[in-house]
Amino acid sequence: MIDIEALLTARMQAMEPSGIRRVFELAAKMKDPINFSIGQPDFDVPEPIKQAAIKAISAGRNGYTITQGIAELRTAIAGKISTETGWSVGPECECDVLITNGTSAGLLLAYMALAEAGDEIVIPDPYFVSYPQVAAMVGAGVKYCDTYPDFRMTAERIEPLLSARTKFVVLNSPGNPSGVVLSSDELRDIVELCESRGVLLISDEIYDEFTYSDGREGGVFPTPARFSNQILLLRGFSKTYGMTGWRLGYAVGPSRLIREMTKVNQYSFVCAPNMVQHAGVVALQTDVSHHVQAYERKRDLVVERLGGVTELAHPAGAFYAFPKLPEHLGMTASKFIEKALEKNVLVIPGNIFSLRDTHFRISYAVDDARLARGLTALAELMQ
Repeated sequence: MIDIEALLTARMQAMEPSGIRRVFELAAKMKDPINFSIGQPDFDVPEPIKQAAIKAISAGRNGYTITQGIAELRTAIAGKISTETGWSVGPECECDVLITNGTSAGLLLAYMALAEAGDEIVIPDPYFVSYPQVAAMVGAGVKYCDTYPDFRMTAERIEPLLSARTKFVVLNSPGNPSGVVLSSDELRDIVELCESRGVLLISDEIYDEFTYSDGREGGVFPTPARFSNQILLLRGFSKTYGMTGWRLGYAVGPSRLIREMTKVNQYSFVCAPNMVQHAGVVALQTDVSHHVQAYERKRDLVVERLGGVTELAHPAGAFYAFPKLPEHLGMTASKFIEKALEKNVLVIPGNIFSLRDTHFRISYAVDDARLARGLTALAELMQ
């Protein structure tokens, strides 16, 4: 009998299964729950994108692509990033594009290319659940940047965490789980700090299009890429176009780094799905602003219903809010979600995203009627 436990690596012992997935599995067993747990848009993939994928399949676009991705999609992304940031992007330029199997794959490729045992990375607290777990995969240490109570990751908060062993800082704006959007001034300061210390900045911008009118500046999404091209941008199609199950994302950054990430991709994911890449070209031409506007109205309802009963940092992007549990309840967020379950409402406790357990995350990517019912139940529980 083989002792599998004895064969497992220390890095696997350091990793934990996703708490979000545990709640997702719980929801599958409940009868018609009000599910505020999963960060997945409630709208379907737009029809032109579906048809592009169908057309690609019918045309035989079903085999491997080159590891870096099809030329049509990389060219379209290069044009988009160049327009937004002024970067020179392409095969012979300072920066280049890699198509990834979702933004999560881009994170893994970046960590694999940049960090190993003995290195350190800096991530925000609260954080997207993958950030510390992928660090465990590569054996790197994590420094947590405490952003409570406003959830703004600033240069002032980052600087004390930097050391000679720091390889990169991970930034997420709009943020998950808070929905907070950093200003251009805050982003400029972070860029200048990282460059002065020789530390790479990785900007996770999966919610770039889901930045609301009060999070934009001059109608434009604030990104650190406007201040430097010595940054790795990670973006994707899952949230903007409802393509969560299609697994398509991209990385744009210094060409030397993209080459190394491509090398890792060759021996892991190989390439993103061929037909989905062709659909991605059409996605970049598809207007989804009406969905974003609808979600801004949902956000307004969340702020209206919960802002009066608890402390809530203003979510100006993504589709999350991270309310604080009122102290008079005298309980952790983990305990609170049990109370919410009694009301048939699913939320995620803060300790899934944080070293603290004082807040909980709601994803308001649900229909308006269900959102209103769930918010009423949560407000009553907190009062």
